[in-house]
Amino acid sequence: MITPAEADLLIGQNLQCLPIESLPLAQCAGAVLRENIYAERDQPPFDRVAMDGVALASHAAHSGTRGFRIQATQAAGDPPLTLAAGADCIEVMTGGVLPVGCDSVIPVERIRVAVGCATLLDGVRVDPWQNVHRRGTDTRQGALLLTAGVKLRAPEIAIAASAGMARIRVSSQPMLAVISTGNELVEPGEPVLAHQIRRSNAYAIVSALREHGFQRVADDHLRDDADELRERLSFHLKTHDVLVLSGGVSVGKFDLVPGVLEGLGVRTIFHKVAQRPGKPLWFGVGPSGTAVFGLPGNPVSTLVCFTRYVLPALLGSLGHSPRPAERIALGAPVTFNPPLSYFLPVRIEQDDWGRLWAQPSPTNGSGDYTALVGTDGFVELPPGPNTYPKGFVTRFYRWS
Repeated sequence: MITPAEADLLIGQNLQCLPIESLPLAQCAGAVLRENIYAERDQPPFDRVAMDGVALASHAAHSGTRGFRIQATQAAGDPPLTLAAGADCIEVMTGGVLPVGCDSVIPVERIRVAVGCATLLDGVRVDPWQNVHRRGTDTRQGALLLTAGVKLRAPEIAIAASAGMARIRVSSQPMLAVISTGNELVEPGEPVLAHQIRRSNAYAIVSALREHGFQRVADDHLRDDADELRERLSFHLKTHDVLVLSGGVSVGKFDLVPGVLEGLGVRTIFHKVAQRPGKPLWFGVGPSGTAVFGLPGNPVSTLVCFTRYVLPALLGSLGHSPRPAERIALGAPVTFNPPLSYFLPVRIEQDDWGRLWAQPSPTNGSGDYTALVGTDGFVELPPGPNTYPKGFVTRFYRWS
């Protein structure tokens, strides 16, 4: 069996990078940027008024003037006015351009206005460039604002808009198919017999995919029948970029998925990883480049393998810049004896000093999905036998 790190490497080597498409900016929320974006202009593009009030020449106040004739009003979005004389001031609004000849803004709360005159209140200081957001102090024209590989959230969308980008180049959304296998599975809401179980894995996977911005997700349920598997998987291989299967990949009599896939020309990259849970994990590549993940059918194994391998691989295929590994300390000792990497569900708790700890929340086997309620993700512990003490620092994977 290969290690989790070797599985990561093999998946990365065989997963195709998705093509690029140009979309209107309003349609790019959640997409991955595939071009660099540069500043269209200086930011701010002019000396910008930072508070409502009056703009004046600071040297006039320094010479002793405390009352200023209100010459005019400068609204945000209007071309700049020009100060007529040192004894004048101009009413200004937040976000507007600073009038020519002015170098200071006095907030409206610090003046008294009467009969067209603004008088400074006692004790008000007037310094050059106070309450003025100077041109180019945020960024200069041509500066790199966004780098290819970032996910476009609200701040990034705003930055792209400020750079004048009506359309941007992003990764195309992959066509995904989430496929459950098993005669025993029954849909929620349908009558269920004592020997049957609810179909839950597909709902978890589809939910996680949508939560991370994947929109083109199909869902299918196949019985443990070689002919049905062959027909439907052949269709999905021709129409989708990635298949995520749940169940049918172990070594039982009805674990037919690997054999059917190989018969359809899917090349096996690896089968089985030295880990618990999720040892039967299978990965292959179809004749046209379709990536196929075969996840074990037990719910905890399914969710762990999806979070540990499938989701990072899909984000990588979008050109998403990889996140730095998140690391955390165990909040209690853990003993693990098998010579396998151990994926242990945990709850994140904060102590009185603000430190975060991963409190172990083990399940009662890989079928005990109810034990995941309240957990935040899982840690990856090295193969045993070993006892990992409180404070042992290791990698942490969040469910979302």
